[in-house]
Amino acid sequence: MMEALTYPSARQVVVCGDIHGSFISLVHKVCIQYGMKDTLVIVAGDCGFGFGKQAYYEDIIYRKVARRLSAANNWIVMLRGNHDDPSYFRESKMSHGRFRTVPDYTIVRSCGHTILLVGGATSIDRNYRKNEMKKSHRPLYWPDEAPCYDADALAAIKDKYEVDSVVTHTAPSFCEKDSHVGLQEWAMYDSTLIEDCRREREVMDRLFRTLKDDGHPLGKWFYGHFHSSWYSVIQDTAFSMLDIMELKVMWDDDCHENN
Repeated sequence: MMEALTYPSARQVVVCGDIHGSFISLVHKVCIQYGMKDTLVIVAGDCGFGFGKQAYYEDIIYRKVARRLSAANNWIVMLRGNHDDPSYFRESKMSHGRFRTVPDYTIVRSCGHTILLVGGATSIDRNYRKNEMKKSHRPLYWPDEAPCYDADALAAIKDKYEVDSVVTHTAPSFCEKDSHVGLQEWAMYDSTLIEDCRREREVMDRLFRTLKDDGHPLGKWFYGHFHSSWYSVIQDTAFSMLDIMELKVMWDDDCHENN
């Protein structure tokens, strides 16, 4: 497990839903539309990495947003979704100070809080993407997209940190949504899809149970993936599902909760 990423000068932590490649729009929304400053933004997966060459993200995207992020003293940290090439996160291919991807089970420390990041989910349109990839010879699907339960990482985290917040791409089975719109239709052409989606949610269930059993003061859990908004408190943890490009404050510099 890597050392925690720390953002001591951030005055608030904001979580964003899926952005699907809209990096420049996100930075404009954060820095210009909402005028955020001294803000750490965590993108909850489906960032859009892997559909182009790495140079595209470095030369076209990062160079366009770096100055604006720096001027506002903002940072963007991104975890993987199912519509991302996992290697960008596993290998932290984007590792600029203000704009970076992170591996699963990364710990972030900011505003006096400890946040666990775990990516991955199942693409319900994976067969379609595989077929289109064969036709176009462009990367559209990655078979290692599913979330992983890492007992060793969680044991190491237990020994060193007290996690009070989690950001994932998908969610435990007791959270909305119960299923994707159109899941049954996609499953007609994908015999293991429903079972794989069930396993995906079970990984999140195990993650939640382990964090609770290990005594972490788990107060908040944010996720994207389902392209809708929802909020509920379950077993003393506030769960927030974020829609595409939806922004929600997790913590501010006074450590006040923002629901």
